[in-house]
Amino acid sequence: MSPIKRWPLLALALALPAFAQESTVDPNAIRVLISPELETTLGAQLVGQISTLNASLGQQVTKGETLAVFNCGEEQAKLRMAQAEYKAAKETRETKARMQELNAAGELEVSQAAAAAERALAAISLSRAQLAHCVVKAPFSGRLVKVHVKPHQGVNLGNPLLELVSDSSLKVRLNVPSTLLRQLKVGSPFEVSIDDNGKTYAAQVTAINARVDAVARTVELEGRIDGKPEDLLAGMTGIARFPQTP
Repeated sequence: MSPIKRWPLLALALALPAFAQESTVDPNAIRVLISPELETTLGAQLVGQISTLNASLGQQVTKGETLAVFNCGEEQAKLRMAQAEYKAAKETRETKARMQELNAAGELEVSQAAAAAERALAAISLSRAQLAHCVVKAPFSGRLVKVHVKPHQGVNLGNPLLELVSDSSLKVRLNVPSTLLRQLKVGSPFEVSIDDNGKTYAAQVTAINARVDAVARTVELEGRIDGKPEDLLAGMTGIARFPQTP
């Protein structure tokens, strides 16, 4: 056979493995991502220096646990000043009120003294609110997945400090062909095979997006793995398979 006639056969031979591989792909296999129920980045609510850091990568934390403490000597001094100013303003207000009873002070003087006391009381509330930002606590139970700061480090307002994910049930996120909407509803069962550990888990649909992607002809779903498998971690990926309708 001439070299010219062998080329079509050679091209067909090279294409056969790829064609065979595509033909064996499971049309019902849909990629999924395992996500935490809750996740957040805790940022600095003030400008200051971190005096204590009780956080490390992968650490298990409980809701309300103190993770970081700022050096807030200046904020504490401002609170004491506000308290002293309120004490003085309160005494002035009470004195003016007694003088008014003796016709020694007018209504305007009493009103101004009362307003000064209210401003001083508001300054106390503001200082206490600022002091509350000096202690960073876990908003929910979970695990620390990233620590952005170190002890004694200075930070600016809004700088990220810690990243936290919940340790509650994990979510499954996926996009399925819109044609599956005929058979899917909240509570529909399916299976998830995880690439990272090679295991398969039972799951069910918990939410269906109200909009279909008109270009991709897909709809976003959320599901939940049955139970709380300890060997599943957020960020794992895998394949979801839905049962076929008869």
